[in-house]
Amino acid sequence: MNPFTFPLDAQRDLWERAAEDASSVGAIPDGLETMAEVEVGETPSEVVYRENKLELHRYEPLVPEEERHDVPILFVYALINRPYILDLQSDRSVIRRMLEAGFDVYMIDWGEPSELDTALSLNDYVNRYIDNCVDEVRERSDQDAINVLGYCMGGTMSVMYASLHPEKVRNLGLMAAGLCFDGTGGILEMWGDEEFFSPGAIVDTFGNVPAEFLDVGFALMDPVHNYVTKYGNLYDNIDDEDFVKNFARMERWLNDPIDVAGAAYREFLEDIYQDNKLYRNELELNGEQVDLGNITMPVLQVIGEYDHLIPPEASKPFNETVASDDTEIMEFSTGHIGLSVSSSTHEHLWPDVAEWFAERSVTTEESAPEVADEPPTADTPDAAVAEDVETTEADVAGTDLQELGGIGPAYAERLTAAGVTSVETLADAEPATLSADTDIDEGRIRRWIDAASEHTS
Repeated sequence: MNPFTFPLDAQRDLWERAAEDASSVGAIPDGLETMAEVEVGETPSEVVYRENKLELHRYEPLVPEEERHDVPILFVYALINRPYILDLQSDRSVIRRMLEAGFDVYMIDWGEPSELDTALSLNDYVNRYIDNCVDEVRERSDQDAINVLGYCMGGTMSVMYASLHPEKVRNLGLMAAGLCFDGTGGILEMWGDEEFFSPGAIVDTFGNVPAEFLDVGFALMDPVHNYVTKYGNLYDNIDDEDFVKNFARMERWLNDPIDVAGAAYREFLEDIYQDNKLYRNELELNGEQVDLGNITMPVLQVIGEYDHLIPPEASKPFNETVASDDTEIMEFSTGHIGLSVSSSTHEHLWPDVAEWFAERSVTTEESAPEVADEPPTADTPDAAVAEDVETTEADVAGTDLQELGGIGPAYAERLTAAGVTSVETLADAEPATLSADTDIDEGRIRRWIDAASEHTS
């Protein structure tokens, strides 16, 4: 295959197929009508907070109140494109997966900045907008700290927020978040290198960075697919209504970009991409250091193995730089957008993500109900001590599994069913066998066993 002639060859092949396949040609009018009628973002929600162009949405719960987690989850989307990619259709909706898992779900829709918003900085977005939304969710849920899950650029800003306001973040989720740019950020980092690209010149020229400028840049990362191949695939499947609907929803989202506030764009490109200040722990917002040592809450990274926008190498090393001792990476064989809309991620990935948050969203009252103190009797350990009765090692109960980071009620139940009832028995388990018996990832099992061994040593 000649890479220089491939686009022309593909286009020629498309026209030849069109000429030969009369049935597909006949299906085109119906297919176009189907594309025009598709809906997106259909999960019911209400706007519970507004500020400038921003809207904070709370989604209608799908499970009874008594079955919901006390700690809600707030999605922080990127400043680029519309957030309904997280709710594209009912069977491929990240929002709906979390609702089904029993969470109260909120999401920030940034809206589109006007010329009056050109000076909005990362400090405005993080310390003003995100903080105000978090406070709204905290007040509504009566929780001191909530779950935050940031997608793409929203994940990067969520890290900044969690560092500056750690007391308000119970668990931090990062989905395809750009965090480390030291030759690891792929083609975007290469294009954005200060030797070739000046964010300041773009902002000085346009003010807010035009959506069309960003859209063309992303499309040129894979021009053959974006301008030729995918339309050939549509033509081949024009009589498949489900395929056409899925295609139309994605096209609506891809062709619905928004401008980005000039100051925030410039800071993000210069400080995060070009100078790698976040990863180097050198970033400041409004004179205050974004100290990764403040991130002590559990951290989950959700990564696409074939993400060409944010390669795994631009995310993975971050977990080693934060102070948290409960970090995890869930990597799935999909791309940047596939994390949201792939049918396989909704079947195999998002249930695990929901479980990760659920296990870390158990309040003290739920996990350890108060029991009134009672005076020791002859049957209690205190009485045995008082009577100077010798206690053997066999009489001492093992350490509760849930005292280990990362093991919540659901995982503890699976381990117990497999015969692992305490931290001590976990330390002696064989990883591959326990993984097979519990249907839990072996890598996760090994980390638990290592932690259990340290606990018992």
